[in-house]
Amino acid sequence: MPPPPAAPAPSGGIAARPWWPWAKRLGTLLFFGLVAWLLVRQAGTIDWNEVLQALRAMPRSVLAGAAGLALLTYAVYSTFDLVGRYCIRHGLPVRRVVGVTLISYAFNLNLGSLVGGVAFRYRLYARLGLRPEQTTKVLALSMLTNWIGYCLLAGIVFWTWPPALPPQWKIDSSGLRWLGGGLVAVALAYLLACVVRRGRELVVRGRRLPLPTWPVALVQLALGCAHWSLNAGILYVLLQGRLDYPAVLATLLVGAVAGVIAHVPAGLGVLETVFVALLSHQAPAGVLLAALFGYRVVYYLVPLAVATVAYFATELRSRRRRSVAAGRPPR
Repeated sequence: MPPPPAAPAPSGGIAARPWWPWAKRLGTLLFFGLVAWLLVRQAGTIDWNEVLQALRAMPRSVLAGAAGLALLTYAVYSTFDLVGRYCIRHGLPVRRVVGVTLISYAFNLNLGSLVGGVAFRYRLYARLGLRPEQTTKVLALSMLTNWIGYCLLAGIVFWTWPPALPPQWKIDSSGLRWLGGGLVAVALAYLLACVVRRGRELVVRGRRLPLPTWPVALVQLALGCAHWSLNAGILYVLLQGRLDYPAVLATLLVGAVAGVIAHVPAGLGVLETVFVALLSHQAPAGVLLAALFGYRVVYYLVPLAVATVAYFATELRSRRRRSVAAGRPPR
């Protein structure tokens, strides 16, 4: 019996078009060029002496309060992977899960999600004996906790306290209100899906998405909202009451999305541009940038230094355990 004829090659899709990869690269280059132009243009309008003076004038008690809030924010985030531990019952000790989450999050903030949030989790969880498919589910639930909480909080904030956007932006405050309503709808749709599915997996294009029960989904929403609210609290403390908390929170939420779209590690320059564009009419640019510099120190750089030490300590312990298991003297 002759073999069946080969199936014809797929055609018509975007991925099959030879020009598509080049178009994506060109679009990416144009986007980064636009971001660089905006940063250079904005930097030329800033009085950097004013920034240095604002930094020098910042009391140590303010920095200590911001550092305390940063610690509390990390503590809330450290529970995100515990949602996955509870749902898939992988059995790793809580302290190990918290350690992996904190190390991954610090690298995620500074190096980007693919390097920090994803690669570090897979490596660290593999060291602890977790299978890749288990890590995938933990990661998916952790990301859902973060962004579903963001959707609910940002939706409420954009609807209730929409920031005054610059006239050259393609969306105004009324448009931001409608966006807020859409974000709340996304959060409620997720909660409804968890009610309907009752903890079963949701299959999307052949991929299985773990859905928790609705009580766990409510915990996810609460944790995500608390994480973003505390995050904005760090900047509010560093601004020393010069701006209302809702304005700081709304601007941070706008800047978070801009940073994700830009795919810039640590959102360097993106968050600063958004804050200066939206809030420079309420506070001097130098004061805003000084607060943002302090924010990067207490929320990005110091945790990264701690996470780096913790990561190498973890690698060293893992190497010693493998040496002992192989009957070799530990190095």
